[in-house]
Amino acid sequence: MSMEKIIRRDFPVTGMHCASCAARVEKAIKNNTGVKNAAVNLSAATVLIEYNPADSGDTDFKKSLQDIGFDLIVAEKPDKIADETAEKEFSELKRNTVMAALLTIPVVITGMFLMHLPYRNWIMLLFSTPVVFWFGRGFFTSAIRQLKHRQVTMDTLVALSTGIAYLFSLLVTVAPYIFKRLSLNEDAYFEAASVIIVFILLGRLLERRAKSNTSTALRKLMSLRPDNVTIIDADGTDKSVSIEEVTVLQLLRVKPGERIPVDGEVTDGSSYIDESSVTGEPLVVEKGPGSKVIAGTINQRGSFIMVAEKVGDETLLARIIKMVKEAQGSKPPVQRLVDKVASVFVPVVISVAVTAFTVWMLFGGENAFHQALIALVSVLIIACPCALGLATPTAIMVGIGKGAENGILIKDADSLELIHKTDTIVLDKTGTITEGKPVVTDSLWLPSGSASDRAIFLAMEQQSEHPLAEAVTKKLKEENRESAEINDFESISGQGVTATYHGEKYFAGNELLMRDNKIAVDNETYVNIHTLQEQAKTVMLFAGRGKVLGIMAVADTIKPSSAAAIERLRGEGIEIHLLSGDNEHTTHTIATMTGISNFRSSLLPGDKADYIKELQRKGKKVLMIGDGINDSQAMAQADVSIAMGKGADIAMDVAGMTIVSSTLDAVPSAIALSRQTIKTIRQNLFWAFFYNVIAIPVAAGILFPFTGFMLNPMIAGAAMAMSSVSVVSNSLRLKYKKL
Repeated sequence: MSMEKIIRRDFPVTGMHCASCAARVEKAIKNNTGVKNAAVNLSAATVLIEYNPADSGDTDFKKSLQDIGFDLIVAEKPDKIADETAEKEFSELKRNTVMAALLTIPVVITGMFLMHLPYRNWIMLLFSTPVVFWFGRGFFTSAIRQLKHRQVTMDTLVALSTGIAYLFSLLVTVAPYIFKRLSLNEDAYFEAASVIIVFILLGRLLERRAKSNTSTALRKLMSLRPDNVTIIDADGTDKSVSIEEVTVLQLLRVKPGERIPVDGEVTDGSSYIDESSVTGEPLVVEKGPGSKVIAGTINQRGSFIMVAEKVGDETLLARIIKMVKEAQGSKPPVQRLVDKVASVFVPVVISVAVTAFTVWMLFGGENAFHQALIALVSVLIIACPCALGLATPTAIMVGIGKGAENGILIKDADSLELIHKTDTIVLDKTGTITEGKPVVTDSLWLPSGSASDRAIFLAMEQQSEHPLAEAVTKKLKEENRESAEINDFESISGQGVTATYHGEKYFAGNELLMRDNKIAVDNETYVNIHTLQEQAKTVMLFAGRGKVLGIMAVADTIKPSSAAAIERLRGEGIEIHLLSGDNEHTTHTIATMTGISNFRSSLLPGDKADYIKELQRKGKKVLMIGDGINDSQAMAQADVSIAMGKGADIAMDVAGMTIVSSTLDAVPSAIALSRQTIKTIRQNLFWAFFYNVIAIPVAAGILFPFTGFMLNPMIAGAAMAMSSVSVVSNSLRLKYKKL
């Protein structure tokens, strides 16, 4: 092997639709020389490959996938081509499903109700042929490819059962005299073959739609980075260039309302930056010369110049995007259990059918062929995967509908399957436990204050650009205060604001502002300030005429339902952890008030993801609940995640579930819903096989030596239909269970 130089690269893959597809893609890629590892992200339809480019490359990977019926996109803009391909495949699948359903309706009506219609079988043949061999051709081509590689999945089962049902029916239609001469059953099963195709196509359509939504999270993360940026040339002139052209140490100008393009440091000017995309905290942050700024955050007010320090894939935003991709790819698909069962079920059924045919041919006497043919056809028809195909989708559909009725929006079936296994919940603080926005919690006016003082305070806060000013202004307006006409307004960085009213100077800000202007703070006021600060509240003082006139405390308050919901979760034996980008004092206070003993503060997005990784290394099944873009990396890393409905769109896209009310009291209900749905799926799988397990030996003729009873294909078809009815009925029961 050549000298080791391992690189990691993502490639879009087309043609994958189930767990076995992902497994085959990984195996094919790993068979290439120099490949260290390959991990498929089924939801994003990509494969992350670690390889030595000296030994193999994208053309090798592409060929190895094309050989097994998939394709690797290696174009200049692979993501765009992958999106276009996926959209085209989805449209084709939707068209095939609709057309197959329309053609199946007359087949079912003719087969079930018009028993004496002239040319009945020929009519069903006419309508069912395009359903099976055109709209359902994908199952047959896939089954053939799998057979070449000695593998079987659901496609094999679908192709086998529909093909046998169709061919048997075709023989009955074109050569009925053979069956009459041999005294064989002349019933056709065109409707069975057509209905199976339609149901499986519908399941694929719903699955594809769910998967397409998961990739929007990555697209929205990428959209946080602007396409163009203003650089400052050596001669001091501004120039607009593509973000890809930005280099380290280049000077950039960022205007109000623009997103910061790269990580760097402010060199000139000042502004307030909305960093919620990184920290998750609702308060904007004041930035000046020497302050660090991060790509993807929003410049709210002022204009400033910055120097680029990290560009391209080195920015924090780029690293978050990369980690979200990798973490999403580690999630198990919901169909894995069904595919495992199918991989065993298909060869067993084939073996039983062939064995039954052989035994009857050897020991059946003068009616050997008659009995052998009936046994072969009956066993294969009774192995129809209709109920197996419906077992998971029907339960998932009912579960998702029930969740929506209770304010729990479920984006993908994986989360609904996994959340009930949770033994550890990691909570973000801001917007999850708390309301996510600052409000005035305490308002104390000293006896020395007057109505006109409050009007002055309102006027000062209306002109202030401080992040907390909006909350104070709102509170004062609610008290029906009218603002006064003030003069000489001045903002003092890090302290507060000052203004003059009728020749008297007034102050609004922190204790440092009071000290620097020799404003007296008596003992009682000091005690009040200290008490409020101990409750993790920001205290704002208003003073004039040499003394403090009023106090207002601002905080991000805890949601009323948070503490009770956390207690209920702990009562179910679930371990609770609190992670926050906020300071230690505030985080500790919130944790204490909600009864959480495990907490960490001052964390960046990567720190949260690392914390979850550590829990997972200890064997924990982690549920992450958050609401911000900054939580998306940790949410993707967790085994399953829930987003608050009033949070960032990207958090909701990454998460498998969204709580519309944004309150934690819906989380225990979501866990209960998951538990009930998985129980229903297991019951469905039992019913899907119950009739088959009982009837397959009967179809093979095991009862004939004792009772003379031989199961014919019609009864086999009825057993198949019965199992499907049982599965659907059991799924509908889920609607009436309490959460």
